[in-house]
Amino acid sequence: MKLHADLTVRASVHAAGLAWLPSPAGGVDRRMLHRVGDEVAQATSIVRYAPGSRFAPHTHGGGEEFLVLEGVFQDESGDYPAGTYVRNPPGSRHAPGSQAGTTIFVKLWQFDPGDSAQVRIPAHAAARVTETGRHSVQVAPLHRTAHEDVRIEHWAPRQTIALDLPLGGEFLVLDGSFTEGGETFVPQSWLRLPSGARLRAQTGDAGARVWAKLGHLVHLEYLATLVPAQHSQ
Repeated sequence: MKLHADLTVRASVHAAGLAWLPSPAGGVDRRMLHRVGDEVAQATSIVRYAPGSRFAPHTHGGGEEFLVLEGVFQDESGDYPAGTYVRNPPGSRHAPGSQAGTTIFVKLWQFDPGDSAQVRIPAHAAARVTETGRHSVQVAPLHRTAHEDVRIEHWAPRQTIALDLPLGGEFLVLDGSFTEGGETFVPQSWLRLPSGARLRAQTGDAGARVWAKLGHLVHLEYLATLVPAQHSQ
């Protein structure tokens, strides 16, 4: 399966309006944003766990990155309430689920092979800073390497937000709204801009809180080749 696999073009998905598709685990459904592969895939998705649902223990051969959007995500390492950011590096293993139900934004098989950092940032633990030259933007850094910069950005109301993206970028709306390219982006809307693009977004009356990842697109095509031959996970 290939969904928004061409990294050289702009891609957008308004996931809140999509149907939920079942996963192999009962009670776990997903809205697909980007995918290269079948059941084992390089993937970007919104995933919903019904109360009491869980996946069987499994290993993330290419790493897993997720942000808890609603509810409480759980595995053997503990509870992760809404707002928690987690990176489980390649080779990590867990049995995820949720007793009360949860919705997460998750990315699979998108780790640089040299990035083995285990990251767990509790909700609201990342301090906000104002970036130089972007006075209407506050940034809460989450993870940064030579190949990617992951952060939560807080965009002030009724502002034009501009950002050059020499190596591309992805954005997921968490709260609020913005318009870009003639589209209105609301919570669970996802935007990917290619290398060399320039973000120019206009925020709504409530501003916007946005998960952002910058600088990584140049590596995604290579990382997709590392996904093993498809088999049931």
